[in-house]
Amino acid sequence: MTDPKLIRNFAIVAHIDHGKSTLADRILEITGAIEKRKMMDQILDSNPIERERGITIKLAPVRMKYTFEGQQYIFNLIDTPGHVDFAYEVSRSLTACEGIILVVDAASGIQAQTVAHLNLIRQTKLKVIPVVNKIDLPTAHPQNIAEELIKNFGFAKENILYISAKEGTNIGQVLEAVVKKIPAPQRTSDNFRALVFSSQYDPHLGVIVFVRVTDGIINMKDKTDIKELSFFASKAIFHPLEIGVFNPEKVSSGELSCGEVGYIATGLKDIRQANVGDTIIRAGESTSPLPGFKKPKPMVFLTFYPTDNDDYLNLRESIEKLQLSDSSFTSTPHSSQALGKGFLCGFLGLLHAEIVKERLSREFGLSIVATAPSVEYRISLRNGGIKTIKTPDDYPDPSLIDYIEEPIMYCRIYSPKEYVGPIMQLTQEKRAIYVNLNYAGNQAQLEYLLPLSEMIIDFFDRLKSASHGFASLDYEFYEHREVDAVKIEILLNRTRADAFSQIVVREKSVILANKMVEKLKEHIPRHQFQIPIQATIGSKVVARADISAFRKDVTAKLYGGDRTRKDKLLKTQKKGKKKMRSLGKVEIPQEVFLKVYT
Repeated sequence: MTDPKLIRNFAIVAHIDHGKSTLADRILEITGAIEKRKMMDQILDSNPIERERGITIKLAPVRMKYTFEGQQYIFNLIDTPGHVDFAYEVSRSLTACEGIILVVDAASGIQAQTVAHLNLIRQTKLKVIPVVNKIDLPTAHPQNIAEELIKNFGFAKENILYISAKEGTNIGQVLEAVVKKIPAPQRTSDNFRALVFSSQYDPHLGVIVFVRVTDGIINMKDKTDIKELSFFASKAIFHPLEIGVFNPEKVSSGELSCGEVGYIATGLKDIRQANVGDTIIRAGESTSPLPGFKKPKPMVFLTFYPTDNDDYLNLRESIEKLQLSDSSFTSTPHSSQALGKGFLCGFLGLLHAEIVKERLSREFGLSIVATAPSVEYRISLRNGGIKTIKTPDDYPDPSLIDYIEEPIMYCRIYSPKEYVGPIMQLTQEKRAIYVNLNYAGNQAQLEYLLPLSEMIIDFFDRLKSASHGFASLDYEFYEHREVDAVKIEILLNRTRADAFSQIVVREKSVILANKMVEKLKEHIPRHQFQIPIQATIGSKVVARADISAFRKDVTAKLYGGDRTRKDKLLKTQKKGKKKMRSLGKVEIPQEVFLKVYT
């Protein structure tokens, strides 16, 4: 049993690409948690996508031993993501910690996610160690960044550490600060309680929950101690098959005591019984649960279809397996007349959706068609009812609608002040409502209320272009607000193609309708008959284009004779084309959907 006074639980949080994973690597190296022959960059980023993109997607806990002034301490580090779409992962790790290392880049300074994470940290009252990283860069100005930290967040000058995670400069100071400044875990009860902050699935051990033990002890070696355990919320009861810690691989220890971070193999086959934020207790004991946190709410919705309909069952199994390690996205079966059977999936943001799609492609070898992203609209009906829709297919008859509300996000944009003009112009195009503008040195902080539907298409890419890559964005849900929205429907040869329907703002509807019609005209192959492509809002056609038919030269076989012979053949052909146009079905190859939605 480890003395709680010698345990330090902490997380590293930072804006994306500020050196968080590199700092974690150096800490693992110095404490000897990883053998030098096994050491590689971004050791805690196990997913190949994390390595390629240089981002952390999933949190990864690791246990280390550090000796300071002759006393050995146990460090539990929980590596956390930096992107705003994965803020729920950060909130998970904070519940398992007593302190935070806040990393800020010495070249780019305070960014949007830095502020977002710190606001989250302040709600928990955790101890914060401010660290200025990348002091080895020629463009670094650490003293200016330190002034920003003091001015914006109220840190004391003497508490700010200056390091280079890449070069290993002053990493020892960070470890000493962890010992001295981060408090040891405090016991609050004699009964066993452990907070679940993540989970994964193992085919042999069932659901494996990552836990922080807040009270008591569990010991598999002591037969009198090990009893049935239970999840407080789901009421699921289980016998632990294995108990251990992270080094960073799972290592069976047989025991977890107050303050420790580790894992428990439950043997359960249904991950829904092990909710993140739930409390594990001994079955039958009367114990209050630990304060958990809300399940993340999906904000962006895409429908995934297999390019080959025979892969539907594979797609279903793959999504189920992926949800075992990432419970933050939802899926429900969905079908389309044009694309067949698929799944409507909800995500925390567009990057989250992109990562899941990429994982389905790489890890399960699936080829997927994804529809245009949409958001959740709230529709108030004339009869007093309220309907929530996630796809255009669910859009009710316009005559039944009283008004429509869309989700509005509170956005903070950080950028060098010379790019404020182009950013303001971009936000104006995106129907944003200006809230505030502050300057801190060369950095500007712009605050806006921005419709989520405007953010999910190309806002982030255009923001990066407008600021030459320097701007960063943080956003959170603010409220639902009334909007004048309409549903654009596409008719191919006068037949509705539901796969191309979209819900858009009325003022932009004609422009978007024309764009969609032109895209379809470009990509749909020609048929033996003319294909009219129409975009409609209600009964009104707002855009149209025609794909001309293949024309067979029926008069080629004629070698002379009267003109009426040629006219007769052309008239017969015209009748056939007319009949074909009225009966003919437009074939849409899968590639068209891929091209239209990319």
